[in-house]
Amino acid sequence: MKAARVAVAIAFALALQTTLARYLVGSGSRIDLVLVAVVYVAMTTGPVTAILSGAIGGIVQDALSGGIIGVGGLAKTLVGFAVAMLSTQIIIVRPLPRFVVFVAATLVHAMAFLGLYSMLESRIPNSSAAGVLGQVLGNGIAGIVVFELNKTLPLLRPRGGGSGHVKRRLEW
Repeated sequence: MKAARVAVAIAFALALQTTLARYLVGSGSRIDLVLVAVVYVAMTTGPVTAILSGAIGGIVQDALSGGIIGVGGLAKTLVGFAVAMLSTQIIIVRPLPRFVVFVAATLVHAMAFLGLYSMLESRIPNSSAAGVLGQVLGNGIAGIVVFELNKTLPLLRPRGGGSGHVKRRLEW
């Protein structure tokens, strides 16, 4: 059931990214909703689910964008894994730390994406500092909105109680 919810979240983010984002933000999209979904999945599930959601979401987004297929998938996979590993050690429950995680994840994604693109092709897409900073701010706000919406509309929250094993972690 968790896999179905994650697949729906990634598909919904891809649908919104390709249809509504250009009308809401303009032609130069400042929000990467697929990355927001991958980071959300990474913060609420485990590393394996985060890796799969990053790889699938990134590769599908690459195929739809017309760029080099696999660059976005690799960048989103790395970010998803890093955030999931961080989330296994630190419980992030407040909006400001979540915003910081989305900002850091977007910066790491931009560095990985642009770095890989610069090695493979001479033309780097969306490489202005203002574009990256706009995406950082947009993804941070979108991530907070997703978490707050999930409090009222629990779409991705697990229903069961879990395994019963409690592990002490630092809460931020």
